Amino acid sequence: MNLPTTRTPPVHAAMSQWQWQHGELRVGNTPVSRLAARVGQTPFYAYSRELLQARVAQLRAVLPAAVKLHYAMKANPMPAVVQHMATLVEGIDVASAGELKVALDAGANPAEISFAGPGKRDPELVQAVAAGVLVNVESLRELPVLAAASQALGLPARVAVRVNPDFELKGSGMKMGGGPKQFGVDVDVVPELLNFAAREGLAFEGFHLYAGSQNLRAESICEAQQKSYELALRLAQLAHTPVKFLNLGGGFGIPYFPGEQRLDLAPIGANLAALSERAQAELPQAHIVIELGRYLVGEAGVYIARVVDRKVSRGQVYLVTDGGLHHALAASGNFGQVVRKNYPVAVAWRAAGAAGAEEREAASVVGPLCTPLDLLGDRMELPVAQVGDLVAVFQSGAYGPSASPQGFLGHPACVEVLV
Repeated sequence: MNLPTTRTPPVHAAMSQWQWQHGELRVGNTPVSRLAARVGQTPFYAYSRELLQARVAQLRAVLPAAVKLHYAMKANPMPAVVQHMATLVEGIDVASAGELKVALDAGANPAEISFAGPGKRDPELVQAVAAGVLVNVESLRELPVLAAASQALGLPARVAVRVNPDFELKGSGMKMGGGPKQFGVDVDVVPELLNFAAREGLAFEGFHLYAGSQNLRAESICEAQQKSYELALRLAQLAHTPVKFLNLGGGFGIPYFPGEQRLDLAPIGANLAALSERAQAELPQAHIVIELGRYLVGEAGVYIARVVDRKVSRGQVYLVTDGGLHHALAASGNFGQVVRKNYPVAVAWRAAGAAGAEEREAASVVGPLCTPLDLLGDRMELPVAQVGDLVAVFQSGAYGPSASPQGFLGHPACVEVLV
């Protein structure tokens, strides 16, 4: 018998992409209680293929065909996710030799892999040349290493210059450009890099500009893209060969907190269409690239933990779970938040069934660690939960296990599944 599937009215705007049935969360059309049994443990992360595909399709509908879409796998380097994303996007952006190996193993095309990072080790640069991927150069130090590797291997060293722009992405959660930064090279250093690349026979391909991340204001993203394009156009006049690659970065944010709205893609698509049209005349050999991580995977993931204790301390209810900041550092508020805010949290399944689900209370969802920082939800209005129930933390598809201190206090590692 097929039971009707409905969508629950979200407390946070960001929960509306998930399906529920009779008070139970479903991931990839699988009830979360069944998924927990299939995984064999809690806590675990679950990522939805359907939601990943839907997000890429949503972008394709507004982006001009000439713009390439790259996945910045730092957001979620789970091998199965990277392999799936490699079938949906044109390229993969990596930030270490470890990520490079995952991308190559996933079947990503080396010609469409780019390698960025402010502290690339010499062996990593050699590996990049051997693999035939594009290196986003962020220091004068990298160039002689790349030239030597190219000569030793008899292979071209493909390079782009990552530029620290002289502007920032207004309203971004994390500023990656403007002012002193460890990322990229300042604009006034770019001519020296271009001259060295030409002198040593490096295969210069273009520029990478990334002004900021986690931005929900379309007008700010459009402004940053316009300024990035204009800067690249000026720098292209200094290059000894035509620009083939122009990475305008990303910065697309997702809503985490009450009151936040999803990013309006329409003006961004229109802006990129205008820039693409200009590029056909002004940079005719260049491919414009948009590099996105969190935006592609963040809303497609959920962190599931089980309530192992229910405690009341001076009138405050605490739901103690087997998950916490050691797996979900970002959700705990300890990964870049200045003022802690709750991620969307819900009781995903109740062992006693959905009866009485309308009864609600203010409860804090905490983990098993011996620190008050181990907080997943602070005094949130939730259905009354008991030991054995499952709790879900949404918006957990990006910067989850790989960005968390899983070895802290010796608790078991979490599991990840792609559903």
